[in-house]
Amino acid sequence: MKEKLYPYLPKESVDTIYQWLKDYNVSFRITKKRASKLGDYRSPFKEQGHRISINGDLNPYSFLITTVHEFAHLVTWEQHKHKVKPHGLEWKNSFKKLMDPFLADTIFPDDVKSALVGYMNNPAAASCTDLNLMKVLRKYDKKDSTLITVEELEPNAKFLLGTKRVFVKGNRIRKRYKCMELSTKRYYLFNPLAEVKKLEE
Repeated sequence: MKEKLYPYLPKESVDTIYQWLKDYNVSFRITKKRASKLGDYRSPFKEQGHRISINGDLNPYSFLITTVHEFAHLVTWEQHKHKVKPHGLEWKNSFKKLMDPFLADTIFPDDVKSALVGYMNNPAAASCTDLNLMKVLRKYDKKDSTLITVEELEPNAKFLLGTKRVFVKGNRIRKRYKCMELSTKRYYLFNPLAEVKKLEE
Protein backbone atom coordinates (compact mmCIF):
# COMPACT_ATOMS: atom_id res chain seq x y z
CA MET A 1 0.00 0.00 0.00
CA LYS A 2 2.80 2.40 0.86
CA GLU A 3 4.24 2.30 -2.67
CA LYS A 4 0.82 3.20 -4.10
CA LEU A 5 0.82 6.49 -2.16
CA TYR A 6 3.97 7.94 -3.74
CA PRO A 7 2.38 9.04 -7.06
CA TYR A 8 -0.28 11.03 -5.18
CA LEU A 9 1.42 12.60 -2.13
CA PRO A 10 4.52 14.74 -1.56
CA LYS A 11 7.14 12.07 -0.84
CA GLU A 12 8.04 13.60 2.55
CA SER A 13 4.47 12.99 3.78
CA VAL A 14 4.07 9.36 2.70
CA ASP A 15 5.54 7.76 5.86
CA THR A 16 3.20 9.72 8.15
CA ILE A 17 0.06 9.04 6.11
CA TYR A 18 0.94 5.36 5.78
CA GLN A 19 1.45 5.13 9.55
CA TRP A 20 -1.97 6.71 10.14
CA LEU A 21 -3.56 4.20 7.79
CA LYS A 22 -2.02 1.35 9.77
CA ASP A 23 -2.72 2.83 13.22
CA TYR A 24 -6.42 3.32 12.48
CA ASN A 25 -6.80 0.30 10.16
CA VAL A 26 -8.31 2.49 7.44
CA SER A 27 -9.72 1.27 4.15
CA PHE A 28 -8.16 3.89 1.83
CA ARG A 29 -9.44 4.28 -1.71
CA ILE A 30 -8.23 6.56 -4.50
CA THR A 31 -11.14 7.40 -6.81
CA LYS A 32 -11.82 9.04 -10.14
CA LYS A 33 -12.66 12.76 -10.16
CA ARG A 34 -15.90 13.59 -8.36
CA ALA A 35 -17.50 16.94 -9.12
CA SER A 36 -19.25 17.17 -5.75
CA LYS A 37 -16.32 16.47 -3.43
CA LEU A 38 -12.55 16.03 -3.18
CA GLY A 39 -12.60 13.39 -0.47
CA ASP A 40 -14.89 11.46 1.83
CA TYR A 41 -14.83 9.83 5.28
CA ARG A 42 -17.18 7.08 6.45
CA SER A 43 -17.25 5.96 10.07
CA PRO A 44 -17.26 2.26 11.08
CA PHE A 45 -20.50 0.48 10.26
CA LYS A 46 -21.39 -3.16 10.99
CA GLU A 47 -18.37 -5.18 9.80
CA GLN A 48 -16.65 -2.25 8.07
CA GLY A 49 -14.04 -0.05 9.73
CA HIS A 50 -12.95 3.48 8.92
CA ARG A 51 -13.16 4.32 5.21
CA ILE A 52 -11.54 7.25 3.43
CA SER A 53 -11.62 8.01 -0.29
CA ILE A 54 -9.69 10.77 -2.08
CA ASN A 55 -9.98 11.96 -5.69
CA GLY A 56 -7.00 10.70 -7.65
CA ASP A 57 -6.85 13.71 -10.00
CA LEU A 58 -5.67 16.12 -7.26
CA ASN A 59 -2.15 17.54 -7.30
CA PRO A 60 0.07 16.21 -4.44
CA TYR A 61 -0.48 19.23 -2.17
CA SER A 62 -4.27 19.19 -2.62
CA PHE A 63 -4.24 15.42 -2.11
CA LEU A 64 -2.36 15.78 1.19
CA ILE A 65 -4.59 18.59 2.49
CA THR A 66 -7.72 16.61 1.59
CA THR A 67 -6.33 13.45 3.21
CA VAL A 68 -5.57 15.31 6.45
CA HIS A 69 -9.06 16.86 6.29
CA GLU A 70 -10.64 13.39 6.16
CA PHE A 71 -8.38 11.99 8.89
CA ALA A 72 -9.55 14.88 11.08
CA HIS A 73 -13.08 13.50 10.67
CA LEU A 74 -11.81 10.07 11.72
CA VAL A 75 -10.06 11.41 14.84
CA THR A 76 -13.12 13.50 15.75
CA TRP A 77 -15.34 10.43 15.39
CA GLU A 78 -12.97 8.37 17.57
CA GLN A 79 -13.21 11.00 20.31
CA HIS A 80 -16.86 12.08 20.05
CA LYS A 81 -18.68 9.61 17.77
CA HIS A 82 -21.74 11.37 16.28
CA LYS A 83 -22.22 13.79 19.18
CA VAL A 84 -20.63 16.83 17.47
CA LYS A 85 -21.10 18.71 14.18
CA PRO A 86 -19.16 17.35 11.17
CA HIS A 87 -17.14 20.56 10.75
CA GLY A 88 -17.54 22.01 14.21
CA LEU A 89 -14.92 23.17 16.71
CA GLU A 90 -13.81 19.62 17.54
CA TRP A 91 -13.10 18.86 13.88
CA LYS A 92 -11.31 22.19 13.39
CA ASN A 93 -9.05 21.44 16.36
CA SER A 94 -8.31 17.91 15.08
CA PHE A 95 -7.53 19.27 11.61
CA LYS A 96 -5.13 21.90 12.96
CA LYS A 97 -3.36 19.39 15.21
CA LEU A 98 -2.92 16.87 12.38
CA MET A 99 -1.76 19.53 9.91
CA ASP A 100 0.81 21.17 12.22
CA PRO A 101 3.66 18.68 11.57
CA PHE A 102 3.29 19.13 7.81
CA LEU A 103 3.38 22.92 8.13
CA ALA A 104 6.51 22.71 10.30
CA ASP A 105 8.28 20.66 7.64
CA THR A 106 9.40 21.71 4.15
CA ILE A 107 6.68 19.75 2.37
CA PHE A 108 4.69 22.65 0.93
CA PRO A 109 6.06 25.33 -1.44
CA ASP A 110 6.18 28.78 0.19
CA ASP A 111 3.08 30.08 -1.64
CA VAL A 112 0.99 27.05 -0.68
CA LYS A 113 2.26 27.12 2.91
CA SER A 114 1.43 30.82 3.29
CA ALA A 115 -2.11 30.36 1.92
CA LEU A 116 -2.62 27.21 4.00
CA VAL A 117 -1.54 28.94 7.22
CA GLY A 118 -4.18 31.62 6.54
CA TYR A 119 -6.83 29.01 5.84
CA MET A 120 -5.97 27.04 9.00
CA ASN A 121 -6.88 30.02 11.19
CA ASN A 122 -10.49 28.98 10.65
CA PRO A 123 -10.72 25.94 8.34
CA ALA A 124 -14.00 25.44 6.52
CA ALA A 125 -15.88 22.35 5.36
CA ALA A 126 -13.91 22.34 2.09
CA SER A 127 -10.61 23.94 1.14
CA CYS A 128 -12.16 25.03 -2.16
CA THR A 129 -14.25 27.59 -0.25
CA ASP A 130 -11.04 29.54 0.46
CA LEU A 131 -10.42 31.32 -2.85
CA ASN A 132 -6.85 32.31 -1.99
CA LEU A 133 -5.82 28.75 -1.10
CA MET A 134 -7.70 27.32 -4.06
CA LYS A 135 -6.04 29.76 -6.47
CA VAL A 136 -2.57 28.91 -5.19
CA LEU A 137 -3.20 25.15 -5.29
CA ARG A 138 -4.50 25.42 -8.87
CA LYS A 139 -1.03 26.52 -9.98
CA TYR A 140 0.17 22.96 -9.30
CA ASP A 141 -2.63 21.21 -11.21
CA LYS A 142 -2.11 19.62 -14.59
CA LYS A 143 -3.49 22.20 -17.00
CA ASP A 144 -6.21 21.60 -19.60
CA SER A 145 -5.54 24.21 -22.28
CA THR A 146 -9.19 24.16 -23.41
CA LEU A 147 -10.49 25.43 -20.07
CA ILE A 148 -10.62 28.89 -18.51
CA THR A 149 -11.85 30.10 -15.10
CA VAL A 150 -15.10 32.06 -14.86
CA GLU A 151 -13.30 35.09 -13.42
CA GLU A 152 -11.00 35.20 -16.48
CA LEU A 153 -13.97 35.50 -18.87
CA GLU A 154 -15.02 38.91 -20.20
CA PRO A 155 -18.42 40.27 -19.02
CA ASN A 156 -21.34 38.73 -20.93
CA ALA A 157 -19.09 36.01 -22.42
CA LYS A 158 -20.74 32.69 -23.22
CA PHE A 159 -19.30 29.50 -21.78
CA LEU A 160 -19.96 25.79 -21.79
CA LEU A 161 -20.33 23.72 -18.61
CA GLY A 162 -20.01 20.00 -19.23
CA THR A 163 -20.97 19.04 -22.76
CA LYS A 164 -24.31 20.81 -23.30
CA ARG A 165 -25.10 23.57 -20.81
CA VAL A 166 -24.40 27.09 -22.10
CA PHE A 167 -24.22 30.11 -19.76
CA VAL A 168 -23.64 33.83 -20.00
CA LYS A 169 -21.32 35.42 -17.45
CA GLY A 170 -23.02 38.06 -15.31
CA ASN A 171 -22.00 40.34 -12.46
CA ARG A 172 -20.05 39.31 -9.39
CA ILE A 173 -22.18 39.07 -6.25
CA ARG A 174 -19.95 38.94 -3.19
CA LYS A 175 -17.70 35.95 -3.84
CA ARG A 176 -19.48 34.41 -6.84
CA TYR A 177 -20.61 35.28 -10.37
CA LYS A 178 -24.29 35.28 -11.26
CA CYS A 179 -24.57 33.53 -14.64
CA MET A 180 -27.64 32.76 -16.75
CA GLU A 181 -28.21 29.40 -18.40
CA LEU A 182 -29.42 30.21 -21.92
CA SER A 183 -31.78 27.24 -22.36
CA THR A 184 -33.72 27.78 -19.13
CA LYS A 185 -33.09 31.50 -18.41
CA ARG A 186 -32.34 30.46 -14.84
CA TYR A 187 -29.49 32.03 -12.87
CA TYR A 188 -26.72 30.15 -11.07
CA LEU A 189 -23.88 31.30 -8.85
CA PHE A 190 -20.40 30.23 -9.97
CA ASN A 191 -17.19 30.06 -8.01
CA PRO A 192 -14.73 32.49 -9.71
CA LEU A 193 -12.25 29.62 -10.11
CA ALA A 194 -14.72 27.19 -11.69
CA GLU A 195 -13.18 25.89 -14.92
CA VAL A 196 -15.36 26.14 -18.03
CA LYS A 197 -14.95 26.22 -21.81
CA LYS A 198 -15.27 29.62 -23.47
CA LEU A 199 -17.55 29.75 -26.51
CA GLU A 200 -16.36 31.93 -29.35
CA GLU A 201 -18.93 34.23 -30.90
